[in-house]
Amino acid sequence: MIVVTGATGQLGRLVVEELRKRVPAERIVAAARTPEKGADLGVEVRQADYDRPETVRSALRGATKVLLISGLDPNRLQQHSTVVDAAKEAGATLVYTSAPAADTTEALLAADHRATEEYIKASGVTYTILRNNWYNEVYAPAITAAPQLGAVHGAAGDGRVASASRADYAAAAAAVLTGEGHDGKVYELSGDTSWTRADLAAEIAAVTGKEVVYQDLPKDEYAVVLAGAGLPAPFAEIMADVDVNIARGWLSQTPGTLRDLIGRPTQPIGEYVRSLLA
Repeated sequence: MIVVTGATGQLGRLVVEELRKRVPAERIVAAARTPEKGADLGVEVRQADYDRPETVRSALRGATKVLLISGLDPNRLQQHSTVVDAAKEAGATLVYTSAPAADTTEALLAADHRATEEYIKASGVTYTILRNNWYNEVYAPAITAAPQLGAVHGAAGDGRVASASRADYAAAAAAVLTGEGHDGKVYELSGDTSWTRADLAAEIAAVTGKEVVYQDLPKDEYAVVLAGAGLPAPFAEIMADVDVNIARGWLSQTPGTLRDLIGRPTQPIGEYVRSLLA
């Protein structure tokens, strides 16, 4: 039995959809804080509130494999630990969605991922770690706003991002959950090609016929722009720090591992731009 945590989220739903193409629905369990939100998933839904360990243990009972989709709450490290402990108690293999180069990067966003990876390895549970690069969808607000603003903003300089679609990463998770030979592996997953923020601006301009340029900003100014767009100030600071690390090459690698796992090319950023704006 495969249990997908966070199954009603954007990535979780896609993973369940991919799993249903590969294994019978009765072998899949969707775990969610609010089970009612998963009524349309077509599989059994169990409650798993990360802040209530007893519900997590109950949700993972009988599991052979568990996908821990990393959370967003400020206390997510404790929440992740709760799932790791429950997976070990169930005797299940754990698959975790982490951050690129989580063990070496200085990016603030990766700190909880690095700590979670360390906890997983110390726990003794059988594991596979999927270090997902950026999703194309992360840039949706910037892409849709750019034609009106005439600019894409950032603090990434000429740094490159090897992003892929959320569906690409979901397919990789499903492949690992239903395949063999992945135990103990740490996969750096990214898109087939990398691009700069100036490349993104050029793609938007080509699709819309409007002038769109990349406006590179100091980190602090970019954080103000993000906060003005609606991000909470602490998260805006983290996202601005992401750009600083993109400039250092953090998200530029294209090893091809994601393509190999899913058996097809990943979605290029230009294709995603066209899907939003064309």
